[in-house]
Order: sequence, then C-alpha cells, then structure tokens
Amino acid sequence: MKILLVLLAFLIIAPATYAQGGRKSGQDPATLRDPDLERDSYHNLEVARNYFKLKKAYVAALKRCEEIIAGNPNFAKIEEVLLMAGQSSLWLSENKGKQKPEQYVSFEGGEKKTLTSEQFREMGVEYLKKLINDHPDSPYAKQAQEELNALAAPKP
Repeated sequence: MKILLVLLAFLIIAPATYAQGGRKSGQDPATLRDPDLERDSYHNLEVARNYFKLKKAYVAALKRCEEIIAGNPNFAKIEEVLLMAGQSSLWLSENKGKQKPEQYVSFEGGEKKTLTSEQFREMGVEYLKKLINDHPDSPYAKQAQEELNALAAPKP
C-alpha cells in the first residue's frame, strides 16, 4: 500500500517538475573561450603588433591577424585584430610599408595567387566594416570609421 502511494505521488509530482522547463546553465556558447586558444591568439596579436607598429611589415601583420580571425573569431581582442587587418590591407593597397604586396601569397587549388591593389583595398574595407557592424561600441570602431571616411574623401 505504501509503495502504491509513493508511486501515485511520484506520478502526480513528476509532470509538474517537467512543466517548469529546462534550466539553462552556464555562459552563452558564443562567449565561451578556450584558454589555450586565447593564449595562442594573444601571442599572435603581440607578434602582429610588433610587425605592424615597429617593423611596418604589413604582410606579416595581416597574415597573423587572418590566423586569429580564422581560428578564434570570439577572441577577446578581436576588435583590435580587425582594425589591424583592415589597416594593413589598405596600406598594402597603397604600397606602403617595408614589405612588397607581392609577398602576400595565398594558395588556391595548389596554385600561388597574389592580390592586386584593388583586392587589398576591398579586403581592408571588409575588415573595417565588419568591425563597425559587429562591434559598434568599440573604441576601435571610431578609428575604422575614420579610415573608411578617408578612403571616400577625394585625394588632392
């Protein structure tokens, strides 16, 4: 008899607990960060900064930024990476820096491919627009907007 009462009580109470809905726990998966990946991305950012600021090696800086963007799009400092990638691309399109744009090589289908000035420019604009659209409140978004405005302004 006691077993029957316990079973009956269980059948009455169990559906009520499931009606509450599933409990969501933990962080949003979009903000979860792998510590090893973050450390690797931060190292790549430090190296990219060195290439970008000290050596004016925009091809090397762009390659490091692309590695971060492809491998860790949720990186804590992705705004800075997008700005650096955009500026590097734009400056390569203007043939600035100590590296020649021809040093930027990609492989498609086993064949080497270099980019034209216009392709570097388009790539730079894409990176800057992504920064502005995805992170409008970022301090780097203002810099990105200034870069885009400078592109639109007529050159003397």
